[in-house]
Amino acid sequence: MAAAPISAAQAVGEYLQSPDDLAKISAFRKKLEKEKASIDARLKNGVREQLQATREGLRKLFGTRDNVQVMKDEMLGIEKACADPHIRVPTFDQISRVSMVHRNFESTEEMVNNLLEMEAKLNDIERMLASDSKDILGPAPNLLIIHYQLNQLESFRNQTMHQAKKAKQSSQQTLAQGFERLNGVIAAFDEYILELARNILNLIRAGQPDAVVKLIKVAELEGREDEKAVALRFVKKAAKVDAALKFRSMVANARVLKHYRSKIVKAITESIQVKFEEAFQRDEKDPVGFLANLTWMYQDLIRIEKDVVPCFPPDYDIYTHYIREYHKALNTIVKRLASSKTDANLLLALFDWLKEYKENMRELNISMDLLDPPLLDGKEQNLIEDYLQLIVQKLDEWSNNLMKTEIAEFTKRENPPEVDSEGLYETQGAVILFQMVNQQIDLAAESGQGAILARVVGETNRVMRGLQEKWVKTIEGEFKKQTEKPDEVAGGLVEYCIALANDQIKSADYAEALLARLEPLVHEKYRVPINERLNDAIDGYLDVAKKCTQTLIDIIFNDLKPATKSLFGQPWYDGTIQQVVETIRDYMSDYQSFLNPSLLELLVEDLLDALLITYLNALANSPKLKMPAAARRVQEDISEIRLFFSTLKPAKEIDDSLEVLEMILALLEASKDIVFLSYWSFAKVHGPNLAFVEGLMKSRGDFDRAAVSDVMESIKRKVKDENIQDPPEPTIMKKVAVQNVFSRFLRT
Repeated sequence: MAAAPISAAQAVGEYLQSPDDLAKISAFRKKLEKEKASIDARLKNGVREQLQATREGLRKLFGTRDNVQVMKDEMLGIEKACADPHIRVPTFDQISRVSMVHRNFESTEEMVNNLLEMEAKLNDIERMLASDSKDILGPAPNLLIIHYQLNQLESFRNQTMHQAKKAKQSSQQTLAQGFERLNGVIAAFDEYILELARNILNLIRAGQPDAVVKLIKVAELEGREDEKAVALRFVKKAAKVDAALKFRSMVANARVLKHYRSKIVKAITESIQVKFEEAFQRDEKDPVGFLANLTWMYQDLIRIEKDVVPCFPPDYDIYTHYIREYHKALNTIVKRLASSKTDANLLLALFDWLKEYKENMRELNISMDLLDPPLLDGKEQNLIEDYLQLIVQKLDEWSNNLMKTEIAEFTKRENPPEVDSEGLYETQGAVILFQMVNQQIDLAAESGQGAILARVVGETNRVMRGLQEKWVKTIEGEFKKQTEKPDEVAGGLVEYCIALANDQIKSADYAEALLARLEPLVHEKYRVPINERLNDAIDGYLDVAKKCTQTLIDIIFNDLKPATKSLFGQPWYDGTIQQVVETIRDYMSDYQSFLNPSLLELLVEDLLDALLITYLNALANSPKLKMPAAARRVQEDISEIRLFFSTLKPAKEIDDSLEVLEMILALLEASKDIVFLSYWSFAKVHGPNLAFVEGLMKSRGDFDRAAVSDVMESIKRKVKDENIQDPPEPTIMKKVAVQNVFSRFLRT
């Protein structure tokens, strides 16, 4: 903001700020008087000079007015003298007619001579034009000569045809036929001009800038003639009738406008479009290669700025034109590439190339305003969406086809599964799927953009999760068929479940390796979602593998239903558990041979748990047990189970698992008075389980109701006194289902 003006008092105050300054008033006053005198002198000189300049201007203005008036009077006198020459010259009509006859005679003689000479001139012109046209990248030595001679002949033609407008139709046709050859040569010359225009950059590269200068010289000459013709036409159209009569000698309407400048500019545009089209066709089968080979475009622009621009007048602004047309032609090709949407690699390469294009143009100091509209209308981000849609489409298509084949093989089971190098059952699904996945993820990783990679991984996770869900449903469906209609289903479900389980472990390993490979490539922002998606996929594969092993266990126990139903019934006392163990042993021989060792370990653990749960459920809902025979049988069952599973897992782990049966056996063997001691050991590990213990006590044949009541009363009192609670981590007893009294009554 402007400072506020300082008042006189403030100015004086700055000098008189203390009493001592009063002594300086006299000196300060003299100083101000000198400054005022100096300013007054300069002002007087300025006013004097300005007054003299004003007087001189007025004098010249009055002189000019007088001169204009004199010229006006003289022009009026000339107009009156010329208005009617008959007044001054009595024989003016005769002179006028003689003059007209003379002019017509001279014009006719000139026309005849020109017609006679035209053929010879055309022969020379055609020869020179053919010579120059043969070498389009040559120096064009005859260009200006051809243009000059053609221009003379064309002017003669235009004037002749204009004068013949009032002649007979037959005469006009005869003249037109006489000029047909000239018309053809002019058309050939026009085409030669355009061909030169299409090869301007090639002429520069061939070391012929002079040819370009000659071309522009011709265009400029013709442009000026076009402007004159257009101006005269406007004059004739806008002038009054009497004024128009003064232009009867003008033949502006007879000239054919050439528009060489616009035609040359258009030819340059067409040549650029053709150049890009030819470059694209050369690499049509390799569009990524086309983008990589576009360095010639930048080289062209550098050459144009350096060598082509000096050949053109500044008003052509030819460099800007070249830049715009190169950009437009490129945009046409880029849109064509983007619209194909068939090659994910191309879409990513195009996305990266567009960024590189902008950087290169900035390095060439080319304004972004000239690159309008932007390539792909500035919507290059849509390439990423198109790429992702294409990836989704391909992944869905490939995975669906793969899944259709895999499920068909799994359900039909016409041939046994393949065996890998380690002798394990396998399918090719994991290998094929991860070949496809790695191909797409590698492509996304090459883009250098974490966002793209994260989204591709997300889509990959979606596809994997979909396949995993289909496998779970397929396994459930096939197991249901086998249990409900075993005679109508194909055999080999066990083998194919083993192969699928192995395949899922292999897939989990592939996904884990993929995660380890991708984590170092991206920023923390994208590392987290990539980690989450791939870990989710790994969990899904492990879930499917778990489903397979659980189905293998279910198949075993489906075959064991008759035996397990007889547990703790009369057949049990004869050694039912031996039949159960033998059946399990038969199945496990196949499982051990063809199942992945890590899965086998989990399967053995789950199998033992399943056997214990089946055994405990049968015990919890058993009828009256014959004591002490039942206790001895339980002891023998424990031994049988321990002996078999010791071949599959360490003895310590087996003992830990069978500890619950040992505790329950202690409850069965304990006398009425010391049951609570055995119960105390059991409850500390597995919690109260009062319903199970009460059912167990009621099933003991050596206890009557009173005894059971006394035992349970002491146990409940112990639970209350010791405040026994369920353990923090549920044990196997949590999975034991105790039937209600009515159900137990029906069973007995």
